[in-house]
Amino acid sequence: MPIHLDVAVYDTPFGELTVFVAPEDRAVVCSTFLPMPDAAQALPAPLAARGLVEARDDAVTTAVDAWLRGDGSLLTTVPVRQHGSPFFSEVWEAIRQIRSGETASYGEIAHMAGRPRAARAAGTACGRNQTAPFVPCHRVVASHGIGSYGFGGVDVKAAMLQLEGARVPA
Repeated sequence: MPIHLDVAVYDTPFGELTVFVAPEDRAVVCSTFLPMPDAAQALPAPLAARGLVEARDDAVTTAVDAWLRGDGSLLTTVPVRQHGSPFFSEVWEAIRQIRSGETASYGEIAHMAGRPRAARAAGTACGRNQTAPFVPCHRVVASHGIGSYGFGGVDVKAAMLQLEGARVPA
């Protein structure tokens, strides 16, 4: 079993997107808008022990390139793997069902994950997502406006939604 992660950096209008892929299953295990080496320091503890090899995954590159041209539909086809509670996993899977160019509220995501009264917990799951934009939590908005975004702030979230052609809540 490989004891390294493939890492690639993509230039985006939102900053450098650093993507870590596990070579054993080609799943994105972490991605961040931090440049290297800061991105490597953001890795979850079990992954931080692995060595890093510069390598681009074809599926990731194709998805990111399409996204930067305004079509985010391929982002959710890239395999991802992250650890969390069963509810968080259900929320992350529900988020992957939001189509590019559309948004859903935290309450709608909670409902899709089987816990309709857990909107705040769905928001917490969004905040713990370590594989954005492949789990596109930027598409999840508050019922009263855009909401927050831990991967660069509200301005980055709004710009990502605009890139995909989604209506940006005020």
